[in-house]
Amino acid sequence: MSRIKRWINMNKKEFNPDGTLKQEAREEMLSSGMSNEAIDDYALRLKQEYDEWKHLDETDPEPWPIYTAYDFFTSEEKQQFNPDGTLRAEYVEEALRKGISENWLEEMERRKKIEVDNYNAVSAKHAEQGINFGEEQMQERIASSKTYGQRLEQMQQDLRNFEDTDSLPFDKDTPYW
Repeated sequence: MSRIKRWINMNKKEFNPDGTLKQEAREEMLSSGMSNEAIDDYALRLKQEYDEWKHLDETDPEPWPIYTAYDFFTSEEKQQFNPDGTLRAEYVEEALRKGISENWLEEMERRKKIEVDNYNAVSAKHAEQGINFGEEQMQERIASSKTYGQRLEQMQQDLRNFEDTDSLPFDKDTPYW
């Protein structure tokens, strides 16, 4: 989303959506002993910041990659489900042939649709605040996957050093790519 939305969200207690100081905030500052000059200086500095962020949004918008719930499905889930959480017809046919009950398939679909709806709701709520929820989730995943590899490497080193297998983060037979 935009920088200005984040600015507004961060400063909504004291400032209006146009970057001007709210009268109630001014009165509260006066009652706490701040001088008019100090308040004006504070309001001016934040209004300048507001104008700068607004200008940046207009001239150099931040990238906003769009991630859907489907981007976070496992490869197995992508074979089973459509992006909206409904089961794929070919998966349903195959599952029924294997003896999986229709009730269980309906339950799987119901749960996945709820998961997708929840992701969409959280993503929309965060976007209102200028936060790209999907991007945050993806960055978390990327960081976790790097950590996983690093832990595997460390485990290999620990095994070479004859560390106690109880202290290892994974089973010693965990495949190492």
